[in-house]
Amino acid sequence: MPRFAANLSMMYTEHPFPARFAAASADGFEAVEYLFPYAYEAAALRRLLDEQGLRQVLFNAPPGDWDAGERGTAALPGREAETRAGVERALEYAAALGCPRVHVMAGLVPAGTTAAEAARYRDTYLANLAWAAERAAAAGVDILIEPINHRDMPGYFLHRQAEAHAIVRELGTTALGVQLDLYHCQITEGDLTTTLRRDLPTGRVGHLQIAGVPDRHEPDTGELDIRHLFDVIDELDFEGWIGCEYRPRAGTSEGLGWFDDYRGAHA
Repeated sequence: MPRFAANLSMMYTEHPFPARFAAASADGFEAVEYLFPYAYEAAALRRLLDEQGLRQVLFNAPPGDWDAGERGTAALPGREAETRAGVERALEYAAALGCPRVHVMAGLVPAGTTAAEAARYRDTYLANLAWAAERAAAAGVDILIEPINHRDMPGYFLHRQAEAHAIVRELGTTALGVQLDLYHCQITEGDLTTTLRRDLPTGRVGHLQIAGVPDRHEPDTGELDIRHLFDVIDELDFEGWIGCEYRPRAGTSEGLGWFDDYRGAHA
């Protein structure tokens, strides 16, 4: 049965960040994810998790200068030292929070990149991921990579599922996996049922995320039949977590009818 983690970067924004843990727990979530933990001491976040009986299941490694528009550095030549220092910092937080997965963002590729330049980006990406996976494996943590659609994040280096799975196969380490966000995948490729049935049995998908398409609101809004997709995920015995990475339309708790319905149907 799918297990859901509240994304505290997008959900419960009607509360200050520290108060979102209690709000998520009160609504029945057993786990949380968010973009970045680094504005807070790891010990403070650990206390919030423990106080609410929550598990931390995912966060991102440092992405470069987020406020300036950077979206990761792992594929960017010349940024290797920064990328690896960021992974080390993320692993320190993962250890403190008991978090089993860290998403490492690739970064943006300029328009007009030549084939030779693209190959250099890919080589840099693979070298950084191999290094990160080795460090993470020693810490008992998995590194995840996520294809992100080019409508929301133009120029993001990794945007198709096949590319992500090819990288994981090429590097050949069980400490590296794919983060499958059904929102991004629907926008870029569609065919979600086939994608789930093809990719979940490989064991390479370490985490799922959901949101309604096209507006990234509650997952039961828009063009996806989310109940059907939950049934497919259940049918495939996915043992990971599903991150609820969406922007509520009007109050987080008020928009959780889909969550309550699912839990009621599977009580």
